[in-house]
Amino acid sequence: MFDVIKKDLEVLEEELLQAVSSEEELVNEVGTHLVTSGGKRLRPALCLLSARGGKEFDLKRTLPLAVALELIHTASLVHDDVIDSSDTRRGEPTANAKWGNQVAILSGDYIFARAFSLIAAAGYSNRVSVRLAELVCNLSVGEIIQDNAVYQASRGYEDYFCRIQKKTADFLEICCDLGAEVGGLTPEEGAKLAEYGHCIGMAFQITDDLLDILQTEETMGKPAGNDIRQGIVTLPVIRALEVSPESEVLRHIVTDPEMSAEDVERALKIVKATDGIDKAKEKADEYLERAKAVLPDTLPQEVKEAYIMVADFIGDRDY
Repeated sequence: MFDVIKKDLEVLEEELLQAVSSEEELVNEVGTHLVTSGGKRLRPALCLLSARGGKEFDLKRTLPLAVALELIHTASLVHDDVIDSSDTRRGEPTANAKWGNQVAILSGDYIFARAFSLIAAAGYSNRVSVRLAELVCNLSVGEIIQDNAVYQASRGYEDYFCRIQKKTADFLEICCDLGAEVGGLTPEEGAKLAEYGHCIGMAFQITDDLLDILQTEETMGKPAGNDIRQGIVTLPVIRALEVSPESEVLRHIVTDPEMSAEDVERALKIVKATDGIDKAKEKADEYLERAKAVLPDTLPQEVKEAYIMVADFIGDRDY
């Protein structure tokens, strides 16, 4: 999928380790654990692909942005794990599970700071810094909206789409947008790539929410039904609350902070018995088709094909 930027991503891994290194042994240990615990590197890959779509591509100039994007993502996940009291991510212990909440939160702060330090040192345009600041704000707002809505059953489709846009789609949009700017694409080409990023971001989060219902802890690296357990109502559940004959049972479960493991299993069965999963998959597919349709014709063929493969991967992924 990322053959065209394979060597770029290899360099990125080295730069990530360097970015979180510290003379303080514990800080270095935590940072190394976080950036080597897996991950698809989707965000920096999108940035690198966008930059390679332009005539001014320079890996040395693009890397600080790509690294900063992955660091921002990593830091946000560290904070999410503390908020959610998560013990594992990608099958590995979380920072809070290994070192406690205080070290985890401060490590997330450290990584955020390192990301913006890289951006400042790279001498990018003011727009890059502003967009990244907006990104962190939107990530925070998305989490606040989600936290405010837990254990409240359905808040409606509009609230759901607003939340996933701020949590995920805005991030992937910015990766494509800023990569295009650094690579020297025209504003029109950048706008199309930004829309592509938005669309695959929406589809990515919908698919992630589907996998939480359909997959097991062994394949996902976290407990199945985790969203329901945390009182987070996703698209298939919203649909099930509308159409299921057992909607009141489901509503009672998802609004109960003391729900048992048996309650979670019951809720999953109720959702799976409706068309909620199919409807959510249809919506994700709509976004992915829109993403592929908006790609600029001016992109190098290998870059365009990589973007299409990314969209197809999101639609087909099972982890």
